[in-house]
Amino acid sequence: MSLSMALPVSFEFFPPKTPEGADKLRAVRQQLYVRRPQFCSVTYGAGGSTQAGTFNTVREILAEGVSAASHFSCIGATRASVREQLAELKAMGVTRLVALRGDLPSGYGLGGEFQYASDLVAFIRTETGRDFHIEVAAYPEVHPQAKSPEADLQAFATKVRAGADSAITQYFFNSDAYFRFVDDAHKLGADVPVVPGIMPITGASQLLRFSDACGAEVPRWIRLRLQAFGDDAASIRAFGLDVVTDLCDQLRNAGVPGLHFYTMNQSAVTLEICERLGL
Repeated sequence: MSLSMALPVSFEFFPPKTPEGADKLRAVRQQLYVRRPQFCSVTYGAGGSTQAGTFNTVREILAEGVSAASHFSCIGATRASVREQLAELKAMGVTRLVALRGDLPSGYGLGGEFQYASDLVAFIRTETGRDFHIEVAAYPEVHPQAKSPEADLQAFATKVRAGADSAITQYFFNSDAYFRFVDDAHKLGADVPVVPGIMPITGASQLLRFSDACGAEVPRWIRLRLQAFGDDAASIRAFGLDVVTDLCDQLRNAGVPGLHFYTMNQSAVTLEICERLGL
């Protein structure tokens, strides 16, 4: 039990689009704070479309007495705009950033003064020294736009050399992919803590569609079981809880530095997994 008590957890939220969504997220956060998260992160929209929403949600989390990490994407950004946003985040009391290249909005050219997340990491370090703990993304099953697995690993190592403190992975359901990635990254000298991103399974069609789009592998046996349940939401939820709890258990027993839950702005399933793990 002492091992589980010591394992840090963190939670990710996305900025709500409506006042009702904001109210619901406030309630969800209060339920999840019972698990004493190390921090809560807030995502960013394509091309920074939800930057105001991100910053507002970050402000609320900080006001609730919890450490908040702002996602920070650099697509379409200029050095001046990034400098301005860093100053705003610092003034808010943010000490942790998740530095990302970001998704291109549809019909959008590359634009901006930063081509890669590593450029953004290097710029933040140069501008702000050690003011921020910088998280970056890691892809155990290879970034969908990477030219090759080797190129993807090199890109990760470049982000670490640029000044990243730690990484959070894209979610996965195969722990071997995570262990292999961490081993391979270490061989390249990229030995920062790599925290597994955990996606609770709450539904089948959305998860499968989302996974296909972001390059996360859903193992065939999980896919087939989910499809076999059809519209039986209770069976999908029960099966998903077993699968994801078992995955977290394997990771914890191997000594991972923490678990980062993609909550999808819901609390019930994440809380149940933490409960089962005795976190």
